Amino acid sequence: MNIHNAELTVSAVSPKQYPSDGRMEFAFAGRSNVGKSSLINKLLNRKSLARVSGTPGKTVTINFYDIDKTIYLVDLPGYGYAKRSKAEIEQWGSMMDDYLENRENLVQTFLLVDSRHKPSKDDVQMAEWIRHYGDRLIVIATKFDKLKKSEIEPNMALIWETLGMGEDDILVPFSTKDDEGKYTVLDMIEMLRAGDIVIDENMEE
Repeated sequence: MNIHNAELTVSAVSPKQYPSDGRMEFAFAGRSNVGKSSLINKLLNRKSLARVSGTPGKTVTINFYDIDKTIYLVDLPGYGYAKRSKAEIEQWGSMMDDYLENRENLVQTFLLVDSRHKPSKDDVQMAEWIRHYGDRLIVIATKFDKLKKSEIEPNMALIWETLGMGEDDILVPFSTKDDEGKYTVLDMIEMLRAGDIVIDENMEE
């Protein structure tokens, strides 16, 4: 998948603001500090199209990025920020539930987790949401370059086990420091877009 033009179309706070052109959408979910904006910038070959908030977890919007006038990459609001108020948590939950359940354009939600740590309870809940509303769990393990070689296998196994991943699920190591995982994710998006639902979980870079 080659990307030539990308731009932020809208930062939506309600369904009436979502794009209405019927294009396929590929969403990214994860904790507020897991690196979603950095991952999106990496995929799009941009440095700052997806902006990192100065106050993590405080902005509750769904950001739609127009890719070559063909599809949207969707940055879902981060979860798990300790200082979020009860009202903000409820707003986040309602927005996420509505988008995941009712958005017909949504093809796949990718779950981002920090490769250095055991997935949190919020990560497990999001994995369950994705399974409930979709067919396959695709997990992207971010900050992979920060792992020591001796940590890679046990950390990946811990993520797989904690999220209850099965034979149809996919775990992709990802690093914004190099191209680790970048082309795997782009290739998966292209195959899903083409309707090729059988993805080899052992895809090479």
